[in-house]
Amino acid sequence: MLSLIVVAMVTVAAGFVVWANDKRHTKYGVSVPAGVAATVGMLSWIIFIAAGLGYQPGLSWIPWILPMVLGTAASIAAAVYLGTTRTRQDTERLTTILKL
Repeated sequence: MLSLIVVAMVTVAAGFVVWANDKRHTKYGVSVPAGVAATVGMLSWIIFIAAGLGYQPGLSWIPWILPMVLGTAASIAAAVYLGTTRTRQDTERLTTILKL
């Protein structure tokens, strides 16, 4: 159970770091990358433990390291997707308003 707490804390911290380093972070909320990272990290930890990959010699790194990597990658993907999508949508809406 301790490994789940560590995974949750590290992925949330990674999500905040991803948000802070994104140049378009004003387009979405501060908790979005952290929430995505925590959700993906914790779900992958649960899946790995349920699959029996944890606490075995040679495989004990999977429920510790892999959920953190997956959570961080998911938060990066969410930040990139939301940043580009929201920028495009805001530009289209502003163009529509200015045409009136």
